[in-house]
Amino acid sequence: MPKKLSLRARFALTFSVLIILSSGVLSILIGMRASQVAEAQIGSHLADIAAQMADKLDRTMWTRTREVILFSGRDIFQSPGRFGDIREAIDQLHAAIPFYSWVGFLAPDGTVIESTGSILKDQNISQRPVYVEGIKGLFIGDVHDAVLLSKLLPNPTGEPMQFVDISLPIKDASGKLIGVLATHLGWQWAKEVEASILSSLKDERDLDLFILAQGGTILLGDTTLYGKTLDLPLLAHSRSAPSVWAVETWPDGKKYLTGAAFGKGFREYGGLGWTVIARQPVKEAYAPVRVLMRDIFLVGALLSVLFAGAGLFIAGRVIKPLKTITDTADRIRLGEDVAIPENQDIPEIKTLAASLSSLIDSLTKSEIVRDRMQRLATRDPLTGLSNRLGLSEHLATALPRLTRQGASLEVLCLDLDGFKAVNDTLGHQAGDELLREVARRLTGCLRGEDVLVRQGGDEFIVLVETKGQERNEVPLLAGRILQSIEQPFVLEGQTATVGVSIGAATWPLHGKRIEDVLARADAALYEAKRRGKNRLVQA
Repeated sequence: MPKKLSLRARFALTFSVLIILSSGVLSILIGMRASQVAEAQIGSHLADIAAQMADKLDRTMWTRTREVILFSGRDIFQSPGRFGDIREAIDQLHAAIPFYSWVGFLAPDGTVIESTGSILKDQNISQRPVYVEGIKGLFIGDVHDAVLLSKLLPNPTGEPMQFVDISLPIKDASGKLIGVLATHLGWQWAKEVEASILSSLKDERDLDLFILAQGGTILLGDTTLYGKTLDLPLLAHSRSAPSVWAVETWPDGKKYLTGAAFGKGFREYGGLGWTVIARQPVKEAYAPVRVLMRDIFLVGALLSVLFAGAGLFIAGRVIKPLKTITDTADRIRLGEDVAIPENQDIPEIKTLAASLSSLIDSLTKSEIVRDRMQRLATRDPLTGLSNRLGLSEHLATALPRLTRQGASLEVLCLDLDGFKAVNDTLGHQAGDELLREVARRLTGCLRGEDVLVRQGGDEFIVLVETKGQERNEVPLLAGRILQSIEQPFVLEGQTATVGVSIGAATWPLHGKRIEDVLARADAALYEAKRRGKNRLVQA
């Protein structure tokens, strides 16, 4: 018959097993919660990165398009005999902006009259889309290969050359067609946009960026995937929201946290339907969580060893008082707010009771620290205002309440005018101080129940709950904000001034979905910028 364990051994073993199990469960629960928080934060961060790159791509394409339009308006194109001047102007454009790999002036029949480096001069390219579409009006063609130009243009990298077309007809004062201005914009500019984004994220491990054509073909990213079609469930939602994220399984079989944003164009440039994707391996994203779970388990294992030794020492003297302590521990486990009883007669029991109390306090403090970390995640560290995550959490609770109350929510999008000039002239430290002072001034303009959010950079959002005709108060609030911000700022011993452009929209007047209302307010903000800045425009 097997020998039974002694009471001391059972006591020590029980404590050891209980503490190990508690530590394991605690590590799993905290790890699961931390994983959820980390996933949401990193996923939102990746979606923001994708949105930034999509916006940069659209703004750059808009700039290139405006350059071509302005270039086509030069007087030299109105005088057929000034071909030498046209060639010189084309060469100057190419030298100033090397992204224009090829610029050509075509006769009405599609013959190249003058071009960059005289490439394709006197050849007829009337069958090419850059002429066929350009003769009809402003044409912006998607990324494509150009076999003929690839053989004639220098290619120091040896990579396959790709181009974006921009062309338009040139007419005289009577509307008669003079010719077509055609350009091939080298794809290298998109790689420089990617490099500028990644350079600001150099601390992000294994972060990849991709650009997808409208049909899902990969235009930029992992060179082994060039030309292949990427089919991810996430992409089905990327066109219906400003930016989205999800955990996706990629063609290599690995899982990545994936953020996506759809390029919707900029101003009159409608965009080419590109989608930008930012991804990071799940293994890298969850690395801090795994370290946290390991540390919790190791601490629990260490505590189990310590308490097992204590159990062997005091088991013979603690049978009766231990029952009381055990009963109390069970009540605590069931959620009762009771304290471990002290025993003044037996020092060992007193020590055990104190140790258990200390353990409970430690676990409670760990929970408090976790809650504090979660609160910090919703705050902007520079200004102390709510950030994007804080905005989302506030809206999740506020909108159902406002629906029940029949109230509305005024959404004001704010963007500082002239902030970049302050940053460039006085430095980023002065820029940070300016943002903090702007936050203080904006807070002073609001009511106690109003919500102020720093969305990022020099952009802020104000949420004002209203009923009935209170929406008429929005211009008054905007007036206070404009008057407050236009006052000079003293930064680093120097005086600086900025303005603020404001766009406003109302939920649910301008949309039942808060995302649609935010988009309307953002559009109104851009309209305020267009009208001369430092003003309010309501949707």
